[in-house]
Amino acid sequence: MQGHREALLSSPAMETIPGIAVEPVTAWLVRYVGLVAPLRFELVAGGRSNLTYRVTDSTGRSVALRRPPVSHVLPTAHDMVREHTIIAALAPLGVPVARPLGLCTDEMVTDRPFYVMEFVEGAILRDRAQAETSFDVSVRAVIGEHLAQTLAGLHDVDVNRAGLANLARHDGYIERQLRRWRTQYEQTRVDGVDHHGVIEAIGDRLAGVIPRQQGTTVVHGDYRLDNTVLDARGNVMAILDWEICTLGDPLADLGILLVYWAEPEDETAALLGAAPTTAPGFATRADVLEAYARHSTLDLSDVNFYQAFGYWKLACILQGVYARYRAGATAGDQGSVLEFPTHITTLANLASRTLET
Repeated sequence: MQGHREALLSSPAMETIPGIAVEPVTAWLVRYVGLVAPLRFELVAGGRSNLTYRVTDSTGRSVALRRPPVSHVLPTAHDMVREHTIIAALAPLGVPVARPLGLCTDEMVTDRPFYVMEFVEGAILRDRAQAETSFDVSVRAVIGEHLAQTLAGLHDVDVNRAGLANLARHDGYIERQLRRWRTQYEQTRVDGVDHHGVIEAIGDRLAGVIPRQQGTTVVHGDYRLDNTVLDARGNVMAILDWEICTLGDPLADLGILLVYWAEPEDETAALLGAAPTTAPGFATRADVLEAYARHSTLDLSDVNFYQAFGYWKLACILQGVYARYRAGATAGDQGSVLEFPTHITTLANLASRTLET
């Protein structure tokens, strides 16, 4: 599931690893997933929020285990039951997800609920170097098309048929998102870091110009290249990280995809590391937007609003990650977390400028 990500930490059977009580978790995985002890746990790099582990048994079989952060958890965040419910509903409908294998809600096993899914082998492109070594230019050229088409397919899912109609409210998605992320931003303020009210001001501007919601779909919430696993031809084998998935306005997903689809000259090209899409051969942001349009019947004339919202939301997310980092709760990849206060200001400025175009 986290192919091509370097394992940060690993543990032979019956030793401890952050977030895993190895002995009781091993017993649970043997009983309910059919793994064969002893097991090896590896905390996989790349997760700045929920934690993902590769678990390998004595026969060589691997699965992925996902759990919340080890501390500093917001009341409504990091819901493993919700994540498991979503992928279990989408898997039979042909949406590319890792097949769920089990859910544990017994906090006596390890301190928080967790779920287990198949480990999808493939490429996860987190930076430019990985993009250049994983795929030649001809394959890079079609990845944007594949991501856009896969996203449009997700938005075509009938939420009633999927059994997800009660996952969330169907109306007022952007309004609710603005309240949610602003509240999270305010709950994760860090002493000594002051953004001088810019996040609040841009949130108010966004709230004043919300486009009409075009139907209600499954919204991934963080749809981007490094939240997908790709096969050798650049096709999407699995969409990862359903942590903030809900129901709502599908164009919010498109806005986030465009935010992360950095071009070489963009301010965001090196924001969280060298963006993979800056490697030679990748489609432009405009190409990705055009590809989505070919596979969707939605009106995209207000896409700049959704991209601006994406920049603003990412700023709020980084604030939460930075707060967890300062609290010592980021057991995964810490990357450039120290620079997040500066990145938050950059994203806020981008949101403002995009909203004006």
